[in-house]
Amino acid sequence: MMNHYMTRFMDIKVLVAMSGGVDSSVAAALLKEQGYDLIGVTMSLSCSSKSSDRGCCSFDAAKDAKKVAELLGFPHYTLNFKDDFQHYVIDNFIEEYINGRTPNPCVRCNQFMKFDLLMRKARELGAEFVATGHYARIGKYETNLKSQALNYKLFKGVDDRKDQSYALYTMNQESLAHTLFPLGEMTKDEVREKAKELKLPVAEKAESQELCFVEGDDYGKFLKEFCPEAVKPGPILDKDGNIIGLHGGIAFYTIGQRKGIGAHRGNPKYVVEIDRGKNAIVIGDQDDTLGKELVAEQFNLIAGSVDRLIGRELEVTAKIRYNSPAAEAVLKVEHGTQNTEHRARVIFKKPQRAITPGQSVVFYRGEEALGGGVIQRE
Repeated sequence: MMNHYMTRFMDIKVLVAMSGGVDSSVAAALLKEQGYDLIGVTMSLSCSSKSSDRGCCSFDAAKDAKKVAELLGFPHYTLNFKDDFQHYVIDNFIEEYINGRTPNPCVRCNQFMKFDLLMRKARELGAEFVATGHYARIGKYETNLKSQALNYKLFKGVDDRKDQSYALYTMNQESLAHTLFPLGEMTKDEVREKAKELKLPVAEKAESQELCFVEGDDYGKFLKEFCPEAVKPGPILDKDGNIIGLHGGIAFYTIGQRKGIGAHRGNPKYVVEIDRGKNAIVIGDQDDTLGKELVAEQFNLIAGSVDRLIGRELEVTAKIRYNSPAAEAVLKVEHGTQNTEHRARVIFKKPQRAITPGQSVVFYRGEEALGGGVIQRE
């Protein structure tokens, strides 16, 4: 594997995505030390000026990013991407909940905002690379010695606690070739220490909130305001279709959920299905949350050439949510339906708990992230 980074190139321009947090700030500092010509950009996405500084696109976050850029000696700009963020991330988030699915907005933000729209902006500004504070690694390999053609691969970050490769599975050869992840070889503790060493004003700043567009983390308020169809009361059904209670809205439930379900006939119960058509949730026993197989659409193979996998079985490990361990599985790539492209069928060697439509499944071979897709109902 060849290192994706260069030693010192004063004329290599890099656009650094700066959230105002410690990770993106240290990423910028490391690149500055290596001699890159930096432009700092904070994407104004959804947060209002009233948002707390825990939001990654809040007014305070943009101010913090600008302070860091001034300290390190490069220009910083705040650019308005609110309309695009509404279209690609928030509207999809709302639609998924209306359809009784559990969305993953961070995956879509990376796919459409950072490694598509922001990358286009980088080109307009004459930057060769986009750099972020993600905990992941990029490797490049020579695949043809004569033409010096390169193949790019995505790897987990060395810090297992912070690895973010799961949320980056939609990247492709083009985006990887023009991306830098300076923190991939570092742990979070090392990043904090580096920030203190450089006396960055964000060295002690807390982690940003999970959903930057939900002010105050008030998830229920957001859904009631923007997704009223998904918060209408409806029936709670047992596996036989009998009504055994009422719920406050399907958006407040996800597959495998135990909290708020209570007990039935003396046994703890879990959400095993969300029926959008009936505005109902179906509950069952813990064993009913287990599944050995799933289908994922919007399938992306980071190396490209999905067709070469048709008809083959590939031994992988697979994660069905960001914070779940990778499990041994067999991946089969199939031709999609009439309205979709390729899809992936995944058969786990051991049953997995709470396979959730709308979430992503990501495939690995050792430390390498191969790709992934969005889990569907069959």
